[in-house]
Amino acid sequence: MAEPVYLKRPPDWEEHEKPALPGSPAMPYHAPWERACYVLVAVLVGITGGMGNALFTVNMPTIQGQLGLTPSEAAWLSGAYVLFNMTANILIYKFRQQFGMRLFSEISLGIYATLCLLHLVVGSAHSLLWLRAASGLAAAACTSLGTLYMLQGMPRPYVLKMLVLGVGVTQLAAPLAWLLSPSLLNHGQWHNLYFLEAGLALMSFAAVVLLKLPTGVHVKAFEKLDFLTMALLVPGVGLLVAVLVQGTTRWWFNAPELAWMLVGAIVLLFAGLYLEHHRANPLFQTRWFTESATIRFVIGAIVLRFLTTEQSYGVVGMLRTLGMTPDQMQPLFVVIFAGTLAGIVLSAATFGMENLRKQLVAAIVLLGAAAFMDFGRTSLDRPADFELSQFLLAMGSGVFMGPLMLTGVRQGLKNGPNHMITAILTLSMTQAFGGLLGSALLGTYQIEREQAHSVALVQQINPADPMVAQRLQLQQQALAGTITDPALRAAQGAAQLSQIVRREANVLAFNDVFHLVALVALAHLAWALLLVGQARRAAALEAARTGHNLVQAAQEGGADAAMPADDIAGPPRDDAPTADEAPAAPPDAPPPRGVGSLATP
Repeated sequence: MAEPVYLKRPPDWEEHEKPALPGSPAMPYHAPWERACYVLVAVLVGITGGMGNALFTVNMPTIQGQLGLTPSEAAWLSGAYVLFNMTANILIYKFRQQFGMRLFSEISLGIYATLCLLHLVVGSAHSLLWLRAASGLAAAACTSLGTLYMLQGMPRPYVLKMLVLGVGVTQLAAPLAWLLSPSLLNHGQWHNLYFLEAGLALMSFAAVVLLKLPTGVHVKAFEKLDFLTMALLVPGVGLLVAVLVQGTTRWWFNAPELAWMLVGAIVLLFAGLYLEHHRANPLFQTRWFTESATIRFVIGAIVLRFLTTEQSYGVVGMLRTLGMTPDQMQPLFVVIFAGTLAGIVLSAATFGMENLRKQLVAAIVLLGAAAFMDFGRTSLDRPADFELSQFLLAMGSGVFMGPLMLTGVRQGLKNGPNHMITAILTLSMTQAFGGLLGSALLGTYQIEREQAHSVALVQQINPADPMVAQRLQLQQQALAGTITDPALRAAQGAAQLSQIVRREANVLAFNDVFHLVALVALAHLAWALLLVGQARRAAALEAARTGHNLVQAAQEGGADAAMPADDIAGPPRDDAPTADEAPAAPPDAPPPRGVGSLATP
């Protein structure tokens, strides 16, 4: 790796103040009130980063109706956010190394707030598309910025615990959006959603300008080939995202354009990764992905994110199918907010290098338990019936993010600091793709199972059956006060029965989704326990081998020690001091080098 070219002379830092990597802020001493301010700014920035997409997701039906969008058109809005959120990390890492994180955050937050205000004036689908793209860019910047601000909140020995808190703050935005949305819409139309987005962006912009991060090391980071790589990878990722978000709405095998998008994505991604593979200083360390530990990390990260979609797609989708509105689901999301907060705090309190595997296994257990508890739901279930399972799921989601990030970063840094950007991008993309893949796969599975259950239920409905005939008669009697025509009343009763069948088929299909997620969690737990067992056996074998070598060395040394001392040292010298005459060490003398330094942080 080439030596870094410093753009500014680094300040004269103390050893404990030096930033860990170029682009990271220094860690100087702060007064307690300053540390508190850094924590508050971290919370504000983190909530701002997650709130935009959370508000859009919660109020998607309202926004779609206000703008007259089809489901396929609305899916493009989600795709724009994911694309810019994923690929922004490529730009952020090198930009902050060369120009600093604060400048990028000011630019992205400024663009985000401006587009929020512009959409309030224009109010078109095109302006909303640009706003969602800016929201993805700002979210990526705010996630990094919020974590860096949180790290300033405590001294360096607590940096790992603050890392968990900084990463976790963004997760609180989704339940907060569910809690705030009903009151925002009750006191106005969709405009209030964007007033809140713009207000948070402007407040974060002001906070970042007023309370600056400590300066760091600025080095020359960008190369010309970086832009060629981004020109290949960004469109490739965009086409892949488009296939995933449009697959369930246009249907995978009914839209030839999806196949062409997938072909284009494969060609562009292959060209970009081929270029990176042969570069002297690449953005992506492609050889890192051939290591077995990296492959295990990528699979584990995607599966963990997949398991969390049981809440965002499964539970929310089922409750919406049953006619539940956001204000009826508010109590459920109070519980989810509490579970997420409890998981983040618990993860931070128990966080440590020795607990990484334990925390990840605990998260898998919580996510799998939630899916097993939700299996067997009926159309009579209401949001209150999901509170315990979703508390466990939210807690598991809060627990796993910090350990997962540190596992990826540690895995990358084993090969040197030049692997850091690869580790960060891998983590970001696995979480984004895990969410998209989870929604696409579960959506496809739910639709297929709903069709199968509908056919099975319809086959059981026979008008000659006395129970079915009685049900139709009761429905016609209920409509007698509004529909006088007997034929029309009979047709309306049959249509209502068909709607009930469709509802019950959807409920059964969502139960199949919960069952599938539970089985995936169980399989992932078994795999994780197997890997933990293999790691422990390897560590025990290494310890036994080391102990055997030490015993063998001691035995060889014992043979030398059995020789007479006079044969080794020769005859005693008359001028050699005896033990009583040997000078004693002064009482304040430091311990030998290598002993006392072990206790130095």
